Parts: sequence; C-alpha cells; structure tokens
Amino acid sequence: MIHRLALKTVLFDLDGTLVDTAPDLSETLNKLLVRHQQPTRSPESIRPYVSHGTIGMLGFAFGLTKDDPEFAELRQEFLEIYETHLCYQSKLFDGMNAALDFIEKQNLSWGVVTNKPGFLTKPLMQQLSLDERCACIVSGDTLAQNKPDPAPMFYAAQLAGCEASECIYIGDAERDIEAGRRAGMRTLIARYGYIENDDDPDQWQADGNIDHPDELIDWLSNCMEHNPVNV
Repeated sequence: MIHRLALKTVLFDLDGTLVDTAPDLSETLNKLLVRHQQPTRSPESIRPYVSHGTIGMLGFAFGLTKDDPEFAELRQEFLEIYETHLCYQSKLFDGMNAALDFIEKQNLSWGVVTNKPGFLTKPLMQQLSLDERCACIVSGDTLAQNKPDPAPMFYAAQLAGCEASECIYIGDAERDIEAGRRAGMRTLIARYGYIENDDDPDQWQADGNIDHPDELIDWLSNCMEHNPVNV
C-alpha cells in the first residue's frame, strides 16, 4: 500500500547546516595558535574542518589526533576560548530564516541534533533567539551516544512528538547522513556547509542535496506533495 510521506519534523545539524559558526570558531582557533606561538591560519582554510569539531580543527592546525597526549589539554583550552566568543559573528545561513518560517507555517516542527557539547549549544541557540522556536535540541552530550549513532535521532523525534520515520535530517557531514539513515529518516546533504575537499558526498547515500537553504523550501514542498513511500 502506498501513502504520502507523513512529514512532521525537520531536524538540522547545527554547525555548517543551520548556523554559520565558522567565523567564531576560526577566530577561536587562531587565538589558540597565537597562545602557543604558532602561525595563524586563514578563515577559508579552517572552514572545511569546522564540521568535524575540535578533532578536525586541532588536527588541521596542530597536526594532532585525539589519541595524542597533548590533545585533551588543547581541546579544553579551545573550548574555554570559544565559550567567550560564542556568538560574535555566528548567524543563520542566508535564506535559513525564510526556510524556518516556511516550516513553521506548514505546521511542521523543527529541531537540532548536534555533536556540539550542551554548554555551548544551548547558549548559542539562546543568543540567536532560536531556542524557543524549536521543538528539540539534542547536543553531543545529551546522551551517552552521539552521531553517527542513531540514538540522538530517535531521542530528537521523541522530544518532537513524532516517529523517526516522520522526520527529515539535514547535515553537512557523512556522520549526519549515516545517523539519519540508521534511524529511518530521510536525509539531505547541506552542500553549502563545511565539507572537506576530500569528502565525497555522492557516496553518502542521502535522499537529496541542497546547495543553498533556499532550496530547502522547494525540496520540502515537493516532498510533502509528490513523494509517496511504501509502508
């Protein structure tokens, strides 16, 4: 039997999908480099690593892996600096506020599932006046598991009052798409996000791609009207 897709909730990754946080994170990384008497890096060179969090950025700037003995201390320094520069330049991606308005006008809910720690996620959402608009915020430490494990996705759906199969998840990293797919959600790649040159999004097996937040409106409209699924 064929039914139209019962879409109830749109879920977003945070950094590189919903919010352009790269300027503040790049500034943080450069402050850390200066503190350790290392040359700074251009924001453009840092940007592709932002979606991979401290592992990606510290790996790029200091050549470290999370298993190196210096990593934990540098990560803590990074987070302490970032906490004081959380939302100086960060903002919704161009076109995203219109997309959120469209979602809300369709009586759909929306939320965030991120690997960013809660002590950074919550104040960032508050400073951007997004915390009261969304149905759920699941941070990287909300549960014992984080993406690509599907547990945060199931929990977000529960908070939003729907089934995971009634959600679409949008992200800019392979772990985002993997987590969404493993939870039985439809998935979209935010190609405008922080994707490394070596990444191959075509291999992530997402249901679709958007090159700009404006395209999300058209994709959701088409999805609700023309995309039946087998059940």
